[in-house]
Amino acid sequence: MDSSINGFTGFGRRNPGFVSAKDAIRKAEIEAQATQHSPVQQARQTLAQAQAFTQGLGSAAGGAGAAARTAAHRSPALKFAAPVSSKDSGLSFDPDKLARIPEEDRRWSWVEVDLSAIRHNTQQVRARLAPGTRLMAVVKADAYGHGAVQVAKMALNSGADYLGVATIDEAIELREALIGAPILVLSQPPETAIPLLLGYKVMPSIYTADFAIAYAEAADAFGITAPFHLAVNTGMNRIGVRWDQVAEFMHQIGFHRALELVGTFTHFATADEAQTLDFQIQTKRFLEALSSLRMAGVDPGIVHAANSAAIIRFPDVHFDMVRLGISLYGYYPCPETLTMIDLRPAMSVYARITDVRTVPLSDGVSYGLHYRSRGASTKICTIPIGYADGLRRALSSRVRFLFNGGLMNQVGNICMDQCMFEVDPYARGLLSRAEPMIGDVVTIIGGDGDNVCTVESMCELLDTIPHEVCIAFGTSRMPRLYR
Repeated sequence: MDSSINGFTGFGRRNPGFVSAKDAIRKAEIEAQATQHSPVQQARQTLAQAQAFTQGLGSAAGGAGAAARTAAHRSPALKFAAPVSSKDSGLSFDPDKLARIPEEDRRWSWVEVDLSAIRHNTQQVRARLAPGTRLMAVVKADAYGHGAVQVAKMALNSGADYLGVATIDEAIELREALIGAPILVLSQPPETAIPLLLGYKVMPSIYTADFAIAYAEAADAFGITAPFHLAVNTGMNRIGVRWDQVAEFMHQIGFHRALELVGTFTHFATADEAQTLDFQIQTKRFLEALSSLRMAGVDPGIVHAANSAAIIRFPDVHFDMVRLGISLYGYYPCPETLTMIDLRPAMSVYARITDVRTVPLSDGVSYGLHYRSRGASTKICTIPIGYADGLRRALSSRVRFLFNGGLMNQVGNICMDQCMFEVDPYARGLLSRAEPMIGDVVTIIGGDGDNVCTVESMCELLDTIPHEVCIAFGTSRMPRLYR
């Protein structure tokens, strides 16, 4: 019997009286044309023919179907079968049961997020703040790949007061998860997003007069206020009203009755750098901007400037609120902070071995065959994680994974969906002699025994920062599990 269009085949032996679906439908069409039925009648008759065909097939194949059910009664797949309506009916899969197959069982690679680490890091920072100082948890980019909703809830339950996002859609996701805390979009969205800001009660950052007036007019039309935070450019030159023009800017927009200045903020460009001159210049400019607002009779509201590095290094700039970003997820923003606070990484990445083989001496592995096997003393193992899952191709033959407590070299070019690593049975740190098998767990990021594979080690190889590595893994197609 020919394969069907999706690659599956049915029973090869046809019982007497067998009628194919194609023949049944053709016969129905001919009969409909002969009797000049209406289109509705034709459709009904075709459906009836198809139903008769499937019932006949179930009866004709009854013996074979019963034999198949008897032979397969030991298969674990049977737990996903739909209820059988009659003893002659063939088995089929229940879509609801299929949907409940765990994500980590569909493909053997996944990300784990330890929410207790999020709680620990939030509390560590909270303890450094003066009473009354607010804490904003920055959960943009899906909480740096850790899951915005889950992280936001844990951070708020652990001492955070505010949430920071980059886009209106990120804010809407939080609101639809029934999170009612104040949310600030850390940049000015387009004017077309104004109805969403007001409808979901999300505050924008503002730094242009046109947007401010359009925002106020929309709010006024609904009889509500238009709360916002004023972004001040003190030297990073990315967004914001220039520090020496903030009073004039507020004079331009302050006439509108709907506008409500809730907060004023700036962002430090070098708080994580060893030299502090530029940081000090930005701080001085921000203080001048605040002074000019107050002299003009404008209350700046909640003043905030400190990112993770400034929170840890410079208590003098905590002001009324701090913005906790990368350190919320357990990463030190700069070497100077390593001994100043205790942080715990929240993300781990794992995979299971899908193939084990001995590659003959000098045979190549993966695209380009740049790696050559060392022979029978080692095994080449494949795991289903690649650059489409956040494991950057630039790490090829440079990164190491943990297997059975030992550090193993990744070998060959990292592919889009898979990569290979070499198991040395005599590697240091092994919990026991390494004999890899399909299904064994491999640690990409995380600890196993006395060894650990860290995000920071990948950052050194890639010359990048933890933000990029975490986001790449956490927002990939791999499932994200919480513990």
